Amino acid sequence: YKQVDEAEKEGMVRGVFEQVSGKYDVMNDVMSAGMHRCWKDTMVSRLDPQLGKRYLDVAGGTGDVAFRILDALNEQQMRSPPLSSPEGGITISDINPKMLEQGEIRYLERKKTTDAVEIDFKEANAEELPFPDNTFDGYTIAFGIRNVTHIDRALKEAHRVLKPKGRLLVLEFSRVENDTIRSLYDAYSMNVIPVFGQIVANDWHSYQYLVESIRKFPPQEEFAAMVC
Repeated sequence: YKQVDEAEKEGMVRGVFEQVSGKYDVMNDVMSAGMHRCWKDTMVSRLDPQLGKRYLDVAGGTGDVAFRILDALNEQQMRSPPLSSPEGGITISDINPKMLEQGEIRYLERKKTTDAVEIDFKEANAEELPFPDNTFDGYTIAFGIRNVTHIDRALKEAHRVLKPKGRLLVLEFSRVENDTIRSLYDAYSMNVIPVFGQIVANDWHSYQYLVESIRKFPPQEEFAAMVC
């Protein structure tokens, strides 16, 4: 695997996602064989968004998770009397302006005057979030935590911006427990995903990095201990 110095990682990750920003959904389909859509549905279902609460989706540039949260709030609004003075909202933050640009384009295409809340976009580093303490009721990050330079700092920031009893949900690729499935996915990811990256995005190296970043991410139990 390519060894990336800490001082270089942030810039390299920025470059990778600038390269794939226009093909991000395709990238996730390739990386997960399409399963990322079901996983994100499950993630938001477990978050159980509520009207009047504030949610932050980190590394959420293209809006995949945030739009699901908005859909859940819209459904809830249709079933419930409108709040007299709703204070809730959704913020998408991402370190990469190209990713945010894709999300804003998608948001404008789907935005309705009847939306329960608005979504705002903020360019920000997960390790240094520009939000006050105790701001959000929920913090989500999907396929982003492994790309931060210092995972511990990003988790510390997550705890800082969450309100007491706020919820942190992390969706990430990690070690496959089943030996047979792991060997199959290892072969697929190392030999097929970069080839697909070259075909669909003319970009072998970015997809190679993404595959290797999964291998270097801590196993589930180790990461769970870091969260606590």
